[in-house]
Amino acid sequence: MYDVLVNSRPLSEVRREAGERLWVAGSHIDLAAAEVELAGVVGREVILRDMLQQDSESFDYVLMDCAPSLGVLTLNALAAANEVFIPLQPHFLALHGIGKLFETTALVAKRINPVLRVSGIIICLYEAGTKLAQEVVGDLQDYLDKSRTGNTPWANAQIFETRIRRNIKLAECPSFGQSIFGYAPTCHGALDYRALAQEVLQSEATVVAARASINDRGQVVVAQARATAVASTEHRLVSQ
Repeated sequence: MYDVLVNSRPLSEVRREAGERLWVAGSHIDLAAAEVELAGVVGREVILRDMLQQDSESFDYVLMDCAPSLGVLTLNALAAANEVFIPLQPHFLALHGIGKLFETTALVAKRINPVLRVSGIIICLYEAGTKLAQEVVGDLQDYLDKSRTGNTPWANAQIFETRIRRNIKLAECPSFGQSIFGYAPTCHGALDYRALAQEVLQSEATVVAARASINDRGQVVVAQARATAVASTEHRLVSQ
């Protein structure tokens, strides 16, 4: 991705097939220097968006994994994305940081990418037995409820019901060059992420069906929308 962002190398030359219907455009330690090298480049926030638009290959979904920072690399992802999923460890310091991310998302939506929206928040490293985790989730839910009437990218955001439990297998699988589904498909981490993928798909199908229901073609369109959402389930699970 360093070559894509800094040297305008096509995405088709850097992505590698990582599994059936799954392709990865990898990172490198050099990418850390991209922030500095792109500092004086005009339009540096939309380089990734432009490269994706120039790519001739068609994908069902493009997932962009960002570092926990608000630099040029994250701005590039926000400028190119339609939806934002925010992983959150249920600690109060992490909760305070999410406000800054919301502000950045609103700024990007206003100036660069008007379709950008925060779809949901994923609770990670979750420990069900702790009172702190429950309090953080409760405070976040209260904040989101108060934002429903506002015209913000997170006005319709939800906290996904699926919780990603703390699981050592999730930390081990990258060292073997595998996804959690290839490394330990029956562990808690794999089960949780599979459940999350199903929840995201169900949420997406509900939105599609709701939009279709107001179409003048009535129930036929609703049925078609649901069929389309169900047909895409397999593609989304592979991407996850």
